[in-house]
Amino acid sequence: MSAKKQEAQTNASATGLPLFYKNPVLLDSAKHGGMSLKQDIGFGFAEGVNAVPVNMIELPQIAHFYPIAFSNDDTATPVAVLGVRNNENLFLDKKGQWVENAYIPAYIRRYPFIFTELNEGKQLSLCVDDTDGIFDEGDANPFFDKEGNPSDLSKNALEFCRSYHTAARQTLDFSKEIAESGILVDRQAEFNVDGKERINFSGFKIVDEKKLSELPEATIAKWHKNGTLGAVYAHLFSGMHWATLSRMLNEKLKK
Repeated sequence: MSAKKQEAQTNASATGLPLFYKNPVLLDSAKHGGMSLKQDIGFGFAEGVNAVPVNMIELPQIAHFYPIAFSNDDTATPVAVLGVRNNENLFLDKKGQWVENAYIPAYIRRYPFIFTELNEGKQLSLCVDDTDGIFDEGDANPFFDKEGNPSDLSKNALEFCRSYHTAARQTLDFSKEIAESGILVDRQAEFNVDGKERINFSGFKIVDEKKLSELPEATIAKWHKNGTLGAVYAHLFSGMHWATLSRMLNEKLKK
């Protein structure tokens, strides 16, 4: 059998919208008053995605469950790799539930909420994805109370999105440092499927340990102080989970 080439999907869909989001709209008491978020929307929205963006601050948790790679472009976005074939998330079951006890990346936990930047980035407003399977009528899990004030759900979503936004900006600085340091190299991973087929998963970068060891001491000291070095080590540690993906894929095919 001929080998197949797969490329990691990162943080944008073909429509130009952020990954997963179909129709984000401002959360508004006039429009969404009397409406609720469905009690359990599940994770079915992540079904056909084999990689998601992750933030620098969560890399130590990510490293315990997923391989961490960097996007093969100038942004060098860190991503958690969820599968080795296109349109396949190995951490999602047929019922739309995540693998038990696995850390779920913040990008996924944030959905269906997201911030939008208004007034040239000076103002951040909370949005919700206005698509099927998100809304319920009634007050089971409301966005606003009867007086039109944000509910605990909306307040918590706002705080989560604010924290995510801060972490994402920090990650941009981290990615820029990593990209400009010259320690990233193109890489591909090979997987044997059911002892017959070989998959080449490519289109990503990783840190080259030799190049890392050759960095100036001043750079290492700076990275140790600002947390970059710890994040790089988390990435290197996560490499053990390429074997995890291979095992999960073969187990899935056997079922």
